[in-house]
This record gives sequence, C-alpha cells and structure tokens, in this order.
Amino acid sequence: MTGRLRILGVVLGLIGAVFLVAGGVAYSQVQDGYGSLQSFSEVQDVNLTYNDEGQLIDRGTTEGADAIRQLLEEDWGYPVVESDLDPDDPLVNTATEYMYQMATVGYHVLNGTHTVELEEAVEYNGETFEAGTHEFNIDGRYWNDFDREHPIEGPAREMAWTGTVHGLFGELGVGTVTHSALQMGLALAGLFAGIGVTLVIAGGGVVWVSYGRRRTEAKEPAAA
Repeated sequence: MTGRLRILGVVLGLIGAVFLVAGGVAYSQVQDGYGSLQSFSEVQDVNLTYNDEGQLIDRGTTEGADAIRQLLEEDWGYPVVESDLDPDDPLVNTATEYMYQMATVGYHVLNGTHTVELEEAVEYNGETFEAGTHEFNIDGRYWNDFDREHPIEGPAREMAWTGTVHGLFGELGVGTVTHSALQMGLALAGLFAGIGVTLVIAGGGVVWVSYGRRRTEAKEPAAA
C-alpha cells in the first residue's frame, strides 16, 4: 500500500513539474509579446492627452474626451479598464488606450462636415442639386450608411471615411486584440503555474504520508 502511495505521489509531482515548466514557457512568451508591443508603441509615439488634473482631454477640453468615452462605452459597448488610462503613462500601449484612440478617430469622422463641389447641376431621385459647393454633415454615418449614388453623400463618404481612417481602425484594432491576447496568455501562464504548484505539493504530501504510514505499520506488533 505504501509503495503505491509513493508512486502516486511521484507521478503527481512529475505532472506538476510539467505544468510548472509550461507555465514558465508561457510566461516567457507573454513577456516577449509585451516587449514587442511596447517597442511598437514607442516607435509610433502616439500619446493620449491629459490636463494638469489627470483628466483626459480632446482638443483642449474634457467635454470632447467625455464625448469620445460615451461613444466608446455606450455606443460601442467597450468595457473600459480605468487603470489602463494612466496620465503618468500616456503612451498608447494597452487595450483600453488603443480602443480610446480608435474612438477618437471615429468620433471626429462621425461628427465631421465636408464640402462637396458640383461642377454642374445633378438630378437624383427627383431632386436637383445645383452646381457649386454643398456642405454635408456626416451626422453619425458609418461607411455603409451612405447612399453611394447620391451626388453629395457619395463624395462625402470618400472624404470622411478615407483609406487612412480605415487603416488606423485596422491598426488600432490589432493593438487592442494583441494586448487582450497577451493578458489571456498571462492568465493562462498563471493557471498552469497554479496547477503545477498544487500537484507538486499534493504529490509531496502523498509521499510524506506514505512514509509515515510505513513507520506506523512497522511499530504495530505482529498478530499472534
């Protein structure tokens, strides 16, 4: 019986050691990823703007930043992590900061106004648009919300949702996903390490119990 317990304890310890090694490897890979993301952020040198009181501002006002946060949290439903928004570290290098920067770009696109110039009068769906300049308010329209055939909306869409805007959305989205994946990787490394420590302790305990059981059996008198 004691021999079986000892074998079981050793097996548990070995399995625990495997989990510890896996946790260490995962942690090492995650740290490499964080280092790469940090270097990428530093090269781009994109920073959020805070006032002297540590409040986010946009174009000099906290109202602008509040509107951006409303877009991010209410319209897009993103769960902001307040600790990611650190005025002492304004560099955009966390998931929340990447998403806030994306919302900043999106907010100004969605609330922009563009001038479309027609060289000659154009009739569309029974309405005539005279030659000259026409101011068009984007009014919260996303890329697919425009009438592409419309003589004013069509060109305004290209002015608002430029290739640069789409590129920024894609780049910032990659940053968000990368940071979130690294956080998941860190949690996984901690889980592996926790399981490993538990199994090693459990295995050691079983071995310890087996030796105690052996000494107890040795002290018991033989049956008459």
